[in-house]
Amino acid sequence: MVRQTLAQQLTASLVEQIGNGTYRVGDRLPSLRECMRLFGYSKNTVINAYEALASQGLVEARHGQGFFVKQGAPISSEPEEPQPFTRAMDTIWLMRQQFVREPGHSPLGEGFPPVEWLMDLRLDKFTRQIMRIGVTTLFRYGNRLGNAALRQHLVQKLASYSITASARQIVTTHGANHALDLIIRRFIAPGDYVCVEDPGYYPLFGKLQLQGARMLSVPRLPDGPDMEVLEQHLLLHKPKLFFIQSVGHNPTGSDISPGKAHRLVQLAQEHNFILVDDDALADFKPASAIKVSALDQLKCSLYVGSFSKSVSAALRVGFIAGSKDVIDELGDLKMLLHTSTSELCERTVDVILTEGHFLRHLIRLQERLKAATAAGLQMLDEIGAEVFVRPEQSLYLWARFPHIDDARELTRQLLPKGFMIAPGHIFSPEQSRVNPWTRLNVAYLNDPLLKAVLRG
Repeated sequence: MVRQTLAQQLTASLVEQIGNGTYRVGDRLPSLRECMRLFGYSKNTVINAYEALASQGLVEARHGQGFFVKQGAPISSEPEEPQPFTRAMDTIWLMRQQFVREPGHSPLGEGFPPVEWLMDLRLDKFTRQIMRIGVTTLFRYGNRLGNAALRQHLVQKLASYSITASARQIVTTHGANHALDLIIRRFIAPGDYVCVEDPGYYPLFGKLQLQGARMLSVPRLPDGPDMEVLEQHLLLHKPKLFFIQSVGHNPTGSDISPGKAHRLVQLAQEHNFILVDDDALADFKPASAIKVSALDQLKCSLYVGSFSKSVSAALRVGFIAGSKDVIDELGDLKMLLHTSTSELCERTVDVILTEGHFLRHLIRLQERLKAATAAGLQMLDEIGAEVFVRPEQSLYLWARFPHIDDARELTRQLLPKGFMIAPGHIFSPEQSRVNPWTRLNVAYLNDPLLKAVLRG
């Protein structure tokens, strides 16, 4: 068997995507630079692949614009159902795009706060302290549920949210994404129905696709999920889980209303499904913000928390809280898949929580966020943008700009001018749909140059 070159592999992949309708007649293929970044290929490899497509009559080159799918390109009438990994790769590529920091570009679409907002914690100081105390334990695997001292601090953290739990009801994870992965592996089998918010957290969609789950979209409204659509899904499909974000919703920045939170808990009890409350942005909101997990006290919900955005993404420390039986199962699954989480990282977070630095850090963090949100809203008002919801403090704002019907086009317009945004289509389970909305990080929004570019 003759081994294909990288150019031939890329050509074959694009031929298949054109054939199954991923790229339709008139669609523009990724630019050479975008394709190089997405696939990790050299410029010559991409050029050779695109020229091969052109020679087959599938695409045409338009000077200064790129390569476009031609009229008459063969389209499969009955495309094969893509395998879970193939479907999940779309999300993987999107994550690569989001995690790349281009020099000289303003990261308007970035999911994290600026590093300067986190630097006051001085992680180097805590690391030295940890190395002086109980250093021998750092050479062994940790407890399957996680560092005991940290879990006790998490009991107190949950109590500040009015969630009562013991340390045996908490398992630590490598951040919120690992937590979601463990929950999906435990509860979802291929073909199972699950409800997700639309728009919602797009890495979750990739995980569910990888597991072979069937996603049911529930529109996210300014005050929480669309309850009528959810109830229809519950009656027709009996989903096993509903993944939600009570507060600081990613990407809209919205918070759930008390009435909807109570109704969600009632529905979970009536229809026997699990509410997965992904609260990775909890530290950016007041502790009094309502959470569905506080209403049912973890009877029909799982609470997911993280320190990635408020302390450091490099530490990779998160956690799941739930009933003791479920946490025992998730702890066993975690041990099977990863043996344990990082004792060093978890002790670092434990020391930060122990010495009271964290509370002072959160006060400064939320003050910065409140000021940035107000400034961002003012700027959007001045250029005539429509804002989905107007929170007092939120890392994200969900907005659409005048005369923009597809945020992907806005993305292409802004990139050469030094601004990288997160277009709305990536936050939907149906990513092929045209979407005029975009997620904006408030920390980078109040930029005079951006205002001038958007006005122009």
